[in-house]
Formats: sequence, C-alpha cells, structure tokens
Amino acid sequence: MNSSKIISAFLFLCFSCVLSAQKAYVKGVILDEEKHAVANVNVSSSGITIQSDVNGYFEIEIPSNKKISLIFTHVSLKMMSLTVNLKPGEVFIFNPVMNNSQEQMGEVFVSSKNKKRVQGITTIDENAIKKVPGANAGIENILKTLPGVNSNNELSTQYMVRGGNYDENLVYVNEVEVYRPFLIRSGQQEGLSFTNTDLVQNVDFSAGGFQAKYGDKLSSVLDITYRKPVRFGASFEASFLGGSASVDLVSKNKKWSAVTGVRYRNNSLLVNSQDTQTNYTPTFADIQTNINYDVSEKWQLSFLGNISQNKYLYQPLTRETRFGTAEQPMVLGIYYEGQEKDQYDTYFGALKTTYKVSPSFNVKLIGSLFHTTEKEHFDILAQYRLGNANADQGTAIEDVEFTRGIGSQLNHARNDLDALIANIEFKGFKDWKESQLEFGLKYTRESIRDRVAEWEVIDSAGFSINPPIVILSKNNEPYQPYTGPLAPYQNIRAINFNTINRFSGYAQWNKQTLIGSSQVWYTLGARFQAWNVAGTSEKGKTQAVVSPRGQFSIKPDWDKDMIFRLSAGLYYQPPFYRELRDLEGEVNPNVKAQQSVNIVLGNDYNFKMWNRSFKWVTEIYYKSLSDVNVYSIDNVRIRYAANNNAKAYAQGLDFRLNGEFVPGTESWVSFGYLKTEENYENKGYIARPTDQRLKFAMLFQDYMPNIPSVKVYLNLVYNTGLPGGSPAYSDPYLYQNRLKDYRRADIGFAKVFVDENTKSEKTGWLRKFRELSLGVEIFNVFNNQNAITNTWVRDVYSKNQYAIPNYMTSRVFNIKFNARL
Repeated sequence: MNSSKIISAFLFLCFSCVLSAQKAYVKGVILDEEKHAVANVNVSSSGITIQSDVNGYFEIEIPSNKKISLIFTHVSLKMMSLTVNLKPGEVFIFNPVMNNSQEQMGEVFVSSKNKKRVQGITTIDENAIKKVPGANAGIENILKTLPGVNSNNELSTQYMVRGGNYDENLVYVNEVEVYRPFLIRSGQQEGLSFTNTDLVQNVDFSAGGFQAKYGDKLSSVLDITYRKPVRFGASFEASFLGGSASVDLVSKNKKWSAVTGVRYRNNSLLVNSQDTQTNYTPTFADIQTNINYDVSEKWQLSFLGNISQNKYLYQPLTRETRFGTAEQPMVLGIYYEGQEKDQYDTYFGALKTTYKVSPSFNVKLIGSLFHTTEKEHFDILAQYRLGNANADQGTAIEDVEFTRGIGSQLNHARNDLDALIANIEFKGFKDWKESQLEFGLKYTRESIRDRVAEWEVIDSAGFSINPPIVILSKNNEPYQPYTGPLAPYQNIRAINFNTINRFSGYAQWNKQTLIGSSQVWYTLGARFQAWNVAGTSEKGKTQAVVSPRGQFSIKPDWDKDMIFRLSAGLYYQPPFYRELRDLEGEVNPNVKAQQSVNIVLGNDYNFKMWNRSFKWVTEIYYKSLSDVNVYSIDNVRIRYAANNNAKAYAQGLDFRLNGEFVPGTESWVSFGYLKTEENYENKGYIARPTDQRLKFAMLFQDYMPNIPSVKVYLNLVYNTGLPGGSPAYSDPYLYQNRLKDYRRADIGFAKVFVDENTKSEKTGWLRKFRELSLGVEIFNVFNNQNAITNTWVRDVYSKNQYAIPNYMTSRVFNIKFNARL
C-alpha cells in the first residue's frame, strides 16, 4: 500500500471518528396508558424516521450540542414531541407513555438529566407515599425519613428542617400556598394534613438553598402537584384509622377533567394506646377537588377547592404513668373531671389560569382565598397522687407505699379565632435558547380576629401555687400561713383584630451552557416583600426586605455521573400572625423579618451496584441567622417572644443513599448531623428548641422471594433527644432539659391481588381493578416509649418538682384495604 492510500485511510478514519463524536442517541420503550408496548410508532427527527419494534423499543441517532425535536406519531394515538440538547456521544433514555386523548410536548433543558437534580430537589414517588406505613401515613410520613427533616411526634404531620421550626416550611399545592390551622396545640388534634395523597401526581422537596421563585421562608419548600386525569378512575381505602375515596372524571370532548377526594380519620386507635384513659370522639373529614378546563390549546383554567372540618372531643378519665428507676420505681395517678371541645373549620379555594402567549412564553394568574374558624374550649380538673411504688407488689397507683405529693390542677380556655387570607398573583415564564426568565408579583391580605382567654390554677396538698415569674408575696406554705392575694398560676387574656397587607415579587434568570466539555447551570434571582400590620393600639410601620439568591451547578465531563451544586442567598421570613403574638397574647406590629444567610454545598452521584441504579447524595449547609424571634415548643404549639433580640446559627451534614436494594423497588437510608444554637440578648449561645443532633432513618421495600405478591414495607426512624420538657416558665439559661431519644419502627405487610404488573394476567372480576390489596400494619413494632413533653408535679412539703414524661403511642395493629379502578 503506497503512502497516499495510507494517508487517505487515516484521514477517513479521523473524519469518521469526528462525525461519530458529533452524534448523540435517544432510545427507549414506548408504552400506552395501560403500560403495554406500542409497535410501529414513527419517531422522526431532522429528516430521519425510524419505527418502534414489536416490543416498543426504538433507537435514533441525532446531532449533538443543539436543540433537536423528536416527533412520535401513531395511527391510533395522539402525537407526542420532545426537545433535547445532548452532548457528543451521550445516550438519553426516554420511555414515553402515549395516549389517545391529548397531544403532549416536552423539552429536556438539562440534557439527559432532570433539572430537579440540578436544583437539589428531591422527588418523592407517589406510589411509596401510599404504601409506606405510619401513624400519620402520607407525604409528611415520607418526608420524616429524609436527611435534615426531623420530628419526634408520630401523631403530628408537622416537621422541622435543618434547625427551623414548623412555621418555617413552605407548602404549595398546584403553585398555591396552603396554610395550617392556628390554634392546634397537640398532634392528636391535627387530624388531616391538607394534602390528599389520593390526588397527588408529583411531589418535590427542597431542604434548603431553594430558588427565589419559591417564597419567603427560612427552611424548606414542599411543592405538590395534583394530577390532571386523562381517563375515568376511582380508588378506595379503608382501615381502623379511617378511610378515603377518590374519583377521576373526564368529559367526552376531553376539555373538562376533575379529580375529587373525600377523607375521614379517627385517631381513637392511637390515642387509646397512651397512658391516659379517655372518652375520645374525634371527627376529621374533608373533601377536595381539582377541576381543569382546556379553553383552547393556549388557554387553560383550573380550580382547587377544599372544605375541612375537624372536631375534637376529649374527656380524660384517668391516667397512670410509671417512671423512675428499677431501684426506686415511681407512679403518678391522675383522676380527671371535665372535657375539651375543639373545632377547626377551614375553607379554601384557588382559581388559576394559564395562557401560552407563544411556544416560549406563558403567563399565569392565580387567586386564592383561605378562611378558618377555630375554637378551643376546655375545663379540665386533674387531681393527682404521686408516690413510690412497691417494687415487690407492682407499680399500680394502689400499690403506692409512700405518697410524695397530692394536689390538683384546673385548666380553663375559651380561645376563638377567625382568619381570612386572600391572595392574587401574576407569574410569567420566558424561554430562550439556553436561558429562561421567571418572574412574579403577589398581593396578600390577612384579616385576623382572635380572642385568647386561658388560665391555670394549681394547688399542692391544698395550698395554692402562685405564679412562678411574678411573686406577689412571700409564700412559705405549709409552714406559715399565706396572707397575700391568690392568683392563677398562668393567666393569658387578649383580644386582637389585625389586618396585614403584603406585596411581594421575584425575578429569576436560569442559564445552561458549557465550560470546556462540562455542563454548567446558573440561577440568579431575588425576591422582595413589603408589609404593614394594622389594627393594634400601636400603628405598625411599613417594612420591606430584599432577598438575593444564587445557584451554580456543574456536571464534569467524567466517566462517573456526578453533579456538584453550590447555593447561597439571603433569606427573609416576614412575620406571620403567630410570630407577631407574644407570650401574653398581645400583638407587636413592628416585629421584623427574621434573616438568614444560607450556604449549601451538595453532590449527587449516580452509579451502578449489583447491576442496579443507585444514588448517593451529600449536602453540607450553614445558616447564620439574625433578628431571630425566639420561641418555645409545647407539643406542636409554638409560642413566640415577638421580638428580634437574638441571633443564631445552624450547621450540619446530610447523607442519603437510595436505589434498588431489592430489584423493582426503591429504598433509601438517610443520616444527618445538626447543631443549632441561639444567643438571646447577648447572654451566650444555648441550644435552640429544634437542636436534634443526630438522625438516622431507613425506608425499605421488599417482597417475599417465594411469594412475590406479598410486599413488605419498613419505616424506621431514630432521632436524638430534643431540648424540651422543661416547665413553660423556666429560663433556658438557668435550666434546660433534653427529652429522651426518639426511636420508632413501623412495618407493613400487604397481599397484592392486582397491580400494574399483573393486571393483564387476571381474569374475571379481578380484571376490573388496576390495584387491589389487603394489608396488616404494626405501628411502633418494638413498643418504644417516646415522650413528647413532661408533666411537672409540685410537692409543697418537699419543695420539689417532678418531671413525669408524657408518652406517645405504644404498639398498635392496623388493617388496611386498598382498591383502584
């Protein structure tokens, strides 16, 4: 072979390699709505058309480093399009589901990776939400297994994120902010979370460092989307804790669709497992609907509505709590008179309209109204006896061999609240070739009518106990008679009529580009909010804040699939009504917004293990907080000082490993370390009420090898103890107590008669179901005694106080039935 032929061959080989390197590939399996493979689908791009085979498989070659549109067409299904931008040699796996009701269009801005991964957002599988057991099953039950998310109360749906409290979490449903009732003070009063899991299509969660478009809170964002039905469907669930039902409806012309759900819950099964024996009659019920109407291809309307009624009737009878040590066992016996009647009625409605001005520009107008009427009325007399139990005879109150203290406590409340919150918001989204602009403006008006009237009287051995903070006169009972005036141990009375007007907005710019051969994403944005509090004797001044935020992500051109993220920003939380009300019930209209400088550094690593997909996520975070409004937590009630006299910080490290530990199922393990402290009036740093140092959680899904239709679900959480359980009046700088570690494991077993994988194999009446299962759940499998607070009992003779733990639920069995058409 002469030299010219060698050179020609070499040039041809190099040219071929260059051409090959400039190509990318899209491949996958095409399914219909019944999850069946679709053959003979035409996949077209840049003048090239291929067809899917009998198994629905397709593979097409496309140019790299440019936006390419793929068109999917079939004789009996609606057209689908997808726009991608892939780098040289990249393979994008795409498994579309085609339907016969509407055309679908999509664009992959983040090359072959979901943009939520770039933003550091965790997406939760809606199927796991419904299956994983928990005393309060649902989205919040799953959140509590994620790193950085803490809770020590299985009766509550509230959660704390990276050192923040319950009021620092944003919750959206269909882009509309939702609210929780104001007066609830214990987890067993909560009833139902706003979110109906039967209606959910998508759940996204960010534990910090979230973008400017989301809102003005310090800790987290939970962004939920309800589904838009494309066919008729129905579901039903029943258990010892209540039941739910939902229905999907679609009009003949496909323009109208609606999903509606009804729920009922009764916590008696859980409450009856506690130390206190009660006549307990709760009724928690709601109805929700999401209605969609396609006016045209460019214009859509939707309505989200909710009516909820929570009635809580609580009549305690007796309580017997054993505590102490093996050498000195003790027992507290309490006999009650009276009852508590609470009711929370909430009404919520939101109307959203979306208009596509052009394929790259759309705008939205959202209006919402939230109305809640709440009452908390109780008169409960508790007469107690505290003593040493005879270890040989037992630890019942009848077996007390030495009485340490006797006394009584009378609690009274007539608290009523009426709140009306109205919102109107305009949002826009503009897309360019490699950039996007998002912006919005919002007005909120909050009208609050609140009456607080609650007091507590305590006596020990017949002698009245004076207030702990204000000493009216020296009291040396029982050794000397007390001649000063009698006063309630605690007494709070206030009437507040307030109106709060808020204006807020945001602008955010996103860009995707390349640095060398590495993909990078930039996000820069800012929020502003101005507000004024009216209706108090002292007129509130108008306040305003600006919150700049930024995010940078990079995917290096490595063999390993890694993304690195850095988020930083100045976050403000303007005060809501709860934060304006001080310990005496009075409103301070000039409470400033709490401020936090957040820095989050994260890494996502996708890899293969055992020939299955796994992801390892690591995040390091630091928050520097100023103008802090200090608070105390009693069960789930937060009481603020309503000032800004503190500074604080939170720092930590979170890990999460998730993937298919068992083929065909997703499980994960989470670990988190947190330290958060505050400095009030320069007295020094002490632990904040949310300082839960260590967290370990595991969510595991499995099936029996020889009986794959029997599924097993394990939900395990371990949290170190929170600062808490101290008397409400105590100065945390003089006395601070920590509760015991929180340990809980819930397990569920389900016999699956029909699911998406076996539906085609069924015959007869079973073919009518898409899912059908019957299960058994065991809550608190190991019967751990977890305490949420302490009851403090005084003995006037010894001048001692005793902390008696208020235990949560013990081991409970539940049966659950699920069906979906």
